Amino acid sequence: MESNDNETVILGPQSDGFTSGLIANKVCYNGPRMARFKVGVHLRPQHTTIQALRTAWKGADQLGVDCITTWDHFYPLSGDPAGSHFECWSLMAAMACETSHARIGSMVSSVGYRNPSLIADMARTIDHLSGGRFNLGLGAGNSARDYQEFGFEFGTPASRLKYFREVLPVIKSRLAKLNPPPVGPLPILIGGGGEKVTLRLVAQYADICNFGGTPEEYARRSGLLDDWCQKVGRNPADIEHSTNLPPSAVSRVDEYLKAGVQLFLVQLDHPFDLEPVKPWLAAANK
Repeated sequence: MESNDNETVILGPQSDGFTSGLIANKVCYNGPRMARFKVGVHLRPQHTTIQALRTAWKGADQLGVDCITTWDHFYPLSGDPAGSHFECWSLMAAMACETSHARIGSMVSSVGYRNPSLIADMARTIDHLSGGRFNLGLGAGNSARDYQEFGFEFGTPASRLKYFREVLPVIKSRLAKLNPPPVGPLPILIGGGGEKVTLRLVAQYADICNFGGTPEEYARRSGLLDDWCQKVGRNPADIEHSTNLPPSAVSRVDEYLKAGVQLFLVQLDHPFDLEPVKPWLAAANK
């Protein structure tokens, strides 16, 4: 599932000479030269083939992006509703084995599709497959068709959010019990800008947040998140800020940087042309 205002959560040496590390609960890359921001790609697994997806994530990793994500849906969200589509967690396991640099994860996985303790174990396993590069992306769920076609109770936004709040500590507790534990930091990313619930959950649980909107809207939500952090006793600087944008938005990078964005995820559909990602990487390394 892509992050939106429907209260969502996302919870070695490298070929380019960079090494990964965790600083102030943020996943960072330290090297001879620090980029102005991080760049990732969001591969939408609709109207495509497995081979095209494999080529895309391997190519993105070789290009040097910092993060590769996919969504957790069972059907296309645009175009032909009966078009081809592939399942998120199976793709992430394959991605873990076929990449070596970028962090990988979902944007985001609905907690309503899988048992929360099983989610933790699956995440830990993929983290090992990736050598510690996994981001656990979770959300309340927002696609009625996914739920209904696969036999899950869709409920209401309020009931999905209530369940979401309940399972976050369950997932974190199970992660702490698993043997062996995750290899890497396994950060949680919470996406969405809901002011009463989502942002509070970000302040309580997230290592990374993900908002949408214009630079002005992003800055306003960042300020509200800072307020929630103060209320729950969290340092706002511990939370990395990210957003999903189309390739053309590279012209507004500086505006989003001023609004507080640190990680940009460039949205790509089949055939997953990586050429538009290069200007983002160039802007990051100015």
